[in-house]
Amino acid sequence: MTDFRHKTSFPYEVMFEKRDLLERLDIQVDWGYYRIKVLRIHLISFDRGHVIDFHNHAEYEFHFIPRGKGIVILEDQTFALSEGMFYLTGPGVVHYQAASSEEAMDELCLHVDIVPIERNECDPWEAAEAEECMEKLCNLPRKPEQDRHGAMACFLEAYQVCDGRYSGYYTSIRQLVLTILMKAVRAYDAGVITTEAPIRNMTAYRYQYAVQYMEANSSSSLTLENVAEKLNISARQLQRTFHQMDAQKPFSKLLEDIRLKSVCKRLEETDLSIEQIAQSEGFANATYLHAVFRKKIGMTPAEYRKSKQFKVETI
Repeated sequence: MTDFRHKTSFPYEVMFEKRDLLERLDIQVDWGYYRIKVLRIHLISFDRGHVIDFHNHAEYEFHFIPRGKGIVILEDQTFALSEGMFYLTGPGVVHYQAASSEEAMDELCLHVDIVPIERNECDPWEAAEAEECMEKLCNLPRKPEQDRHGAMACFLEAYQVCDGRYSGYYTSIRQLVLTILMKAVRAYDAGVITTEAPIRNMTAYRYQYAVQYMEANSSSSLTLENVAEKLNISARQLQRTFHQMDAQKPFSKLLEDIRLKSVCKRLEETDLSIEQIAQSEGFANATYLHAVFRKKIGMTPAEYRKSKQFKVETI
């Protein structure tokens, strides 16, 4: 029978050009309280009828079939393999694999050692997710499953960023290794998880984001509506947020405080006139700034500047 497999478009074909490209990298990833060390990551091709006899590994081996078909025997059970399938063999799991006698088969493989480690600091959410994922890896059913979440694409992306030496390619590859592990687990996942991602306090988050935006744009003609638009909420919602965080500081007072803080900094660090500072910091003129400043700070802008200069001179 004629083998037509190399006459059709195969997105992973490029990985045959530099077969050991990824394996030349010393890749390891610390995730939670585990270290994942990559031993092998590559694309391999099996001719029709090719057999890999019963064997096992001391590490985890992730097997993905991007093209072709065959069979795998996991311990004492035989399963059909076809394009788009995945299976995992953990340490000590005996397995046998054969390409179909009618059709050759390609395989993307990732071999990793996973060992517990001690770390002084670790994000507790990351640690919880890593722990859950590792527990699931240890208990995945010993049978092939469809690569439902597209882990195979991570192999090609890792190859491409490495071959192109793109900025941050090593970090990208480390992240892609983690993604392969997680997507492999998801292939068997029933959707039940025991860890949840951290949830923001939306009131505090919106307030902090609003203040940050106001500080960055205090010199412009800011309005409550402007800031609310950046948060994708209504002006009424933002007004309520300000009230919940500090009932004594509605938008107008908070903006005034932010602008006065910038004025103080300019008075201390520059020789600009009061009029120039007033205009650059969102005040209508020096007269208005003088009135607001005296009411809030207890002295005029000129007196404030003089007091700061005096302190510097006496130090």
